[in-house]
Amino acid sequence: MWAWKHLLVILTLVFSDILLASLLWGSALVPQNIWGRGPLQEIAYTLMVFSTALWIGMRALLGLYPGYGLGPVEELRRQTYAVTATLAVTTVVAFAFQIGDSLSRLLVGLNFLGLLLLAPLVRYLAKWLMVKVGLWGKPVVIMGAGKTGRLLVRALQNGWGLGLRPVAVFDPRLAPRGGEIEGVAYGGTGIDALDLGKKQWIDTVIFAMPRIRLEHLSKLVERASLSFRYVILIPNLAGITTSAVVARDLAGTLGVEIKHNLLNPWSRRVKRAFDLFGVIVGGLLISPLLLAIAASLKLTSSGPVLYKQRRPGAAGKYFDMWKFRTMRADAEQVLTKLLQSDPDLRVEWEKDHKLRYDPRITRIGRFLRKTSLDELPQLWNVLRGEMSLVGPRPILIEEVARYGEVYGLYQRMRPGITGLWQVSGRSDTSYEERLAMVAYYVRNWSVWLDLIILTRTALVGISNRGAF
Repeated sequence: MWAWKHLLVILTLVFSDILLASLLWGSALVPQNIWGRGPLQEIAYTLMVFSTALWIGMRALLGLYPGYGLGPVEELRRQTYAVTATLAVTTVVAFAFQIGDSLSRLLVGLNFLGLLLLAPLVRYLAKWLMVKVGLWGKPVVIMGAGKTGRLLVRALQNGWGLGLRPVAVFDPRLAPRGGEIEGVAYGGTGIDALDLGKKQWIDTVIFAMPRIRLEHLSKLVERASLSFRYVILIPNLAGITTSAVVARDLAGTLGVEIKHNLLNPWSRRVKRAFDLFGVIVGGLLISPLLLAIAASLKLTSSGPVLYKQRRPGAAGKYFDMWKFRTMRADAEQVLTKLLQSDPDLRVEWEKDHKLRYDPRITRIGRFLRKTSLDELPQLWNVLRGEMSLVGPRPILIEEVARYGEVYGLYQRMRPGITGLWQVSGRSDTSYEERLAMVAYYVRNWSVWLDLIILTRTALVGISNRGAF
């Protein structure tokens, strides 16, 4: 049963990719006909088929079918590599067979640009649909019923895109069966796990016991390798970067290399170039929207269109952060009176410096906040080099003390217009979770992660999820 589901998942992903490539080639033919280059030669159509097959093959070689266990950053990286490699080979073949006169460069460019931008979205939608019908995801066994095991089960359940579905939790230190852990059945000891793996053809076990003694762990792993093809270990690396960790063989000794992308000057230059490109191009495109928001604010409430607030920035420097005004002109006086007269509101404010039902916010201001449009003037801060498109959200000066050790990480990057907090529930998340997101982003930053956050920001802005 599991083998057939696995095959069906692969066929679904391949079919969705072939469909996307076919639609893109068909759409790219429109300008070819409009500009009168004439019908394509048969060899040009052959190149299209070859290019599509090559792209599918590259994605297969890069492990994207089905791609279980790949995080969004790694998945995006591999998809980009597949498109780039296919474009390079297609270009060489086109020149070798002299197809350039029939197949325009614009047609080829539009097709591959479409693959680059749309393939991640199509893959996401395909996985989402398969989740709805119960296809996506393979069963995995978790070894470890302690805190780490519980957190892992919860993380895999929330991160459905990984496709790792916990079906049972085992612990060699706990003998009795029965009960549940985060909704997943507790199955007994390690021997029970081996039996389950053989009976249900489960090929992956994850050891979530980072504090177990090494000699005991090595014996457990050796036994697990008899029943499970893939054995994953969660090491005791709490608080250390995860996405840039690479295993190294040091003359027979396992080493773990941790890359800090923030120390790479070229990576920082790429991020800055990306910021400038986004501000210049994006600012020109949304300039009518900026003018419309400014006019509506001016016409519906008294006070300035923009307001600035002093915020801590990178390297311990402070800067003035700009926003569209979303509150009444006398907001500070209103807040002071509210907190003095209402103890419950004072407790809510002291928790994370936010009020769910804030009477200071204007009607238009509430809409701007829900859609995050009030943040758009910060493009000026990005242009000045005080902020970035993506990064930790600028905090209030009063929050510095609450950040504790995380404030040291916060200062290592420019604050961002958007960040992990915006795409992970926003105001629905606790303050502790927000601090954890700041630490995770700084430790695991990459251009790929920025691209994923920017895409998810647009989706969250449309859904208004977690904003107030």
